Amino acid sequence: MASARGQEALESLRTEAAGLPGRISLVPLDVTDATAVAAAVRHIETDIAPIGLAVLNAGSHRPMSAESFKADDVAALLNLNVMGIAHCLEGLLPAMIGRGQGQVALVASLAGYSGLPSAAGYGASKAAVINMAEALRPELEGLGVTLQVVNPGFVETPLTDKNDFPMPFLMPADKAAGAFFRGLQSTQFEIVFPRRFAYLMKLLRLLPYRLFFALTRRTLSKR
Repeated sequence: MASARGQEALESLRTEAAGLPGRISLVPLDVTDATAVAAAVRHIETDIAPIGLAVLNAGSHRPMSAESFKADDVAALLNLNVMGIAHCLEGLLPAMIGRGQGQVALVASLAGYSGLPSAAGYGASKAAVINMAEALRPELEGLGVTLQVVNPGFVETPLTDKNDFPMPFLMPADKAAGAFFRGLQSTQFEIVFPRRFAYLMKLLRLLPYRLFFALTRRTLSKR
């Protein structure tokens, strides 16, 4: 089953998947609409099949500088990137908990590790997703539901096309998808790729702020 806001995007997915094993059921859905999300989950559970694995991947990015900072832009990112996931979890978890099994992957980002220039809204939203996943994982584990967080680095997509700065370890979408899929075959909490970039980002957040800001300021001079 696949969902997206636009029917055209879903039909394109069906066309691309033609000839592959299995069948794709298309469910148009705007995850910022809590009522629509609840109805979609009921429809899938009742008319298609119980949901065993859910990948919550809806999200967007709006680069913002200090000079162009707008609260409305931050609110829009939080509404989609955070509340969209929250709406889906509210719809999905009761049935999974009731069955005592299920798997949910929340797509966050390595940008959620630390505050990075131009990502004030995006990074904050992804940090919230990581925090949400960390908070829910222990309890859900005891209820039979595996919750994972997916933290990609830079992947070649329309979102990264908006960036006007060098993107280290930029991954082709097909390689990122492979790493994502392999992670879903496990029960590990964090699915992360590319690993070398993740290790650097984990190290960055451990640095004293004096060193941290010295490094992040260097990205500003390259714009």
